[in-house]
Amino acid sequence: MDATIEKKYTFKDFASDQEVRWCPGCDDYVILRAMQKALPEMGVKKEDVVFISGIGCSSRFPYYMDTYGMHSIHGRAPAIATGTKLANPNLSVWVITGDGDSMAIGGNHFIHVLRRNVDLNIVLFNNEIYGLTKGQFSPTSLVGQKTKSSPYGNTQPPFSAGELAIGAQARFFARIGGNTPKEMTQIFIEAEKFEGTSLIEVMQNCPIFNDGCYNEFTDKAVREDKQLFVEHGKPMVFGKERDKGLVLKGLKLEVVTIGENGITEDDILVHDAKEQDPTLHQMLVRLHYPKVTGIIRSYNDVTFDERMNNQIKEVKMKSDFHYTDDLFFSGDTYEVK
Repeated sequence: MDATIEKKYTFKDFASDQEVRWCPGCDDYVILRAMQKALPEMGVKKEDVVFISGIGCSSRFPYYMDTYGMHSIHGRAPAIATGTKLANPNLSVWVITGDGDSMAIGGNHFIHVLRRNVDLNIVLFNNEIYGLTKGQFSPTSLVGQKTKSSPYGNTQPPFSAGELAIGAQARFFARIGGNTPKEMTQIFIEAEKFEGTSLIEVMQNCPIFNDGCYNEFTDKAVREDKQLFVEHGKPMVFGKERDKGLVLKGLKLEVVTIGENGITEDDILVHDAKEQDPTLHQMLVRLHYPKVTGIIRSYNDVTFDERMNNQIKEVKMKSDFHYTDDLFFSGDTYEVK
């Protein structure tokens, strides 16, 4: 992608003239503004940016971006985005989806775009509910959660977006709270730099149908003590006093306090997002306390685009046919008089 652009953009250049129609207090507004602030820092030409969505509250996103875009079919945005990227590799392609759109009707498309490692970016708005259709339980709703379609409590165990992604061989996975725009903006920038499929799960609050679903992790009063924001190459330390950290005890991660029982910062695990083996990354996404946010996995691998293009070149080099006429006149021919 050509990183040289003639104009220095601002977030206003990526805001469309459409009225933003989400419920008051929805984290979708934060995600939208974070993306509009991130794009000018990516070094991408405005005309090379495409947003493709499925169906859901999140999927209104393309209307609010002054870029190319498509509000597509329920769950099928990854397929359309894959075709878009393969047709024009110079494009910066973004998939905007929700927990229902991606992990219910779109489950197959979701896992296979991750497995193939197509060079595009996915932003997953996860509010653990169906918002657009007015409050039914989704694939990420908690057991016991009372919704419009589970009035006595949901009986189905939820998907974890991170576990599902890493199980599908995702090379890049990040998670961030919907009320942390500064960190979110930076993650969007890093995702664009990554070559391959990047997935960013946003823990997004739905103030109407699932209000406070992430409060135990994202509320400003507890965020520093309940979240661990990981950075590659840095010790996994958290807490308001920066005195908590993670160590590996047997086959489990354990929270320890620096300064107690002889524990020093040197004992704390250092985050390695670029490790090929996803074992530690899977352990981090499964951890309930602290809730791990930031770029959890960022392993560079060959992309689907590269594999496909290399195969095409190889077949062309070995082919006996270089022009259409070579094919037409390669076998028995006859003339019509």
